[in-house]
Amino acid sequence: MIEKRDDGYYVVSEKSEKNLGGPYKTCAEAEQRLRQVEYFKHKKGSRLEQGDNFG
Repeated sequence: MIEKRDDGYYVVSEKSEKNLGGPYKTCAEAEQRLRQVEYFKHKKGSRLEQGDNFG
């Protein structure tokens, strides 16, 4: 989720309100960071489902 604050745009977790990035000068920069977070969140989940061996 993206929040606008006085000093810029922040990417925050919807569940825990944890800061995931920011401040960004533009909303587009914050959206780009949000896409990165979502990409890695889903990539991690799909990797574990495939049963990859990490060691």
